[in-house]
Amino acid sequence: MKGVVFQGDREIELMDFPDPTPGPGEVVLEMKASGMCGSDLKPYRRQKGGDLGLGFGTSDGPVIGGHEPCGVVAAIGPGVPAAEARIGDRMMVHHYWGCSVCEHCRGGWAQLCGRQAPKVYGINDHGGHATYIKVPARTLVALPEALSFETGAAISCGTGTAYGALRRMNTSGNDTIAIFGQGPVGLSATQLAVAMGARVIALDVSPDRLARARDFGADATIDPRADDPVAAIRDLTHGRGADLSLDTSSAADARSAAVRCVRTWGTACFVGEGGHVNIEVSPDMLRRQVTVIGSWTFSTIGQGECAEFVADRKIDVDHLFTHRWRLDQADAAYRLFDTQTTGKGVFLL
Repeated sequence: MKGVVFQGDREIELMDFPDPTPGPGEVVLEMKASGMCGSDLKPYRRQKGGDLGLGFGTSDGPVIGGHEPCGVVAAIGPGVPAAEARIGDRMMVHHYWGCSVCEHCRGGWAQLCGRQAPKVYGINDHGGHATYIKVPARTLVALPEALSFETGAAISCGTGTAYGALRRMNTSGNDTIAIFGQGPVGLSATQLAVAMGARVIALDVSPDRLARARDFGADATIDPRADDPVAAIRDLTHGRGADLSLDTSSAADARSAAVRCVRTWGTACFVGEGGHVNIEVSPDMLRRQVTVIGSWTFSTIGQGECAEFVADRKIDVDHLFTHRWRLDQADAAYRLFDTQTTGKGVFLL
């Protein structure tokens, strides 16, 4: 089979790999959709031979990229109960695997495994940018019949990450939320927060992305290069500030503004990977009783809940995708995605 490999220094190679065979407890999915995520840009941009830039180190040999896999069960290994997988089942993949027995793994949070560094499909183990992917059956999350494979791919990381953060903040119709960054994760957060009833203030430096945010239901948009974002948010909230904020950008200035823009007793959440933030603890946080939290993706249970939420409310997650690609177009796909000016891309197989 063919698989997309990030070689570093913005080089991609479509390499040949053996078709996978499932071992005990494993399944093979025939890929139908594999999403492109902003986290892919770290291994894509890294120096050749260098660390992947996501805290998981390097791996032995070439690794197939893509950590938003969605497809159909094509083969099942020994010991997999029918309740977990049958041939032809439509499935997403929770793209982490740990020891499987610690409290975090048993709770569906394999990325928090307390006994070993987790496998992360598409980062340090083969991912979804290929014809097939082999994973433990317990990483599978059912894709509702009402949802497309593209939507399942988005939920498998970007959209699921946005949902997990919004749920951690208990987002509701009582809230005004400022969402910093309107890339794929931020735009997912805008779409989902609107569906939860919240009033959304969307921020980005790209006019095209701000236009998409309005199309996705944002009540107001702000370009931080043109206006002081904190002052603009306060102007839109009767001087009080937003109830909630979410930073998806990883930019230091955006993170700082996300903390400063919320009202007294407000909550700011960071989901963007890497980078730093400078906060004046007393005026920005302590003396306003502000809660600052980090939210890292989601559990298997949370992934399933996100899919049900999207299906039940008929949310058009497919609208996130502006580009659909074949595997043999991977080089062009990531060159465009690297500009960070587009919507979400997906490989269809």
